Amino acid sequence: MGRWTQYDEDDYRLPEGMKRVGYDADSGRYYFRDREGLMYKGPEGSEFGELTLVSEIPSSIPQEVDEDSDLEAAPTGTDGYRILALDEHGTRYNPRGGAYRTLFPFFLIIAVVLLLVWRLVLLPTRIAPVPCPSTTLSYIVQPGDTCWDIANSHNSSLDKLLIVNPKVDCNKLMPGDRVCVPDEGMSISVRF
Repeated sequence: MGRWTQYDEDDYRLPEGMKRVGYDADSGRYYFRDREGLMYKGPEGSEFGELTLVSEIPSSIPQEVDEDSDLEAAPTGTDGYRILALDEHGTRYNPRGGAYRTLFPFFLIIAVVLLLVWRLVLLPTRIAPVPCPSTTLSYIVQPGDTCWDIANSHNSSLDKLLIVNPKVDCNKLMPGDRVCVPDEGMSISVRF
């Protein structure tokens, strides 16, 4: 304890017989009771000062205070329940939706992120292949296939295969790729 702490206590600052019984956070005032049970309020915003006699006290201040009661704890009624906050009309404040209403934006963001992860990672996107011309056949590349093998198995030449598929790189042919193969009786002419 410090050297001057006794001067900060109620016994030193208050008149004899006065006891601090509560604090109203809305008005910023302390409330006091004397020996006869009369209630006084202190000045707004200060702990000590001139006391004023009051006829009504806020509902947050208990009517009777025990010697051992904790002034910092919320007051309780005779049934043991705490008094809920009241609005300016004297009715209890009851937020619509409760605690979940404040958490709704958080859950909404989580849902959007999960949908994006599912869309981008778990659901592969494939671009629809360009359809083959009407005079060609569609062929799916198998493991071990080369451009020459594909053209030869369809009775065509490698040059005709490359004319029909200008974007195909024969060195980077992968199983599952789609290639347009010229039909047997087709005639292809190239204009340079």
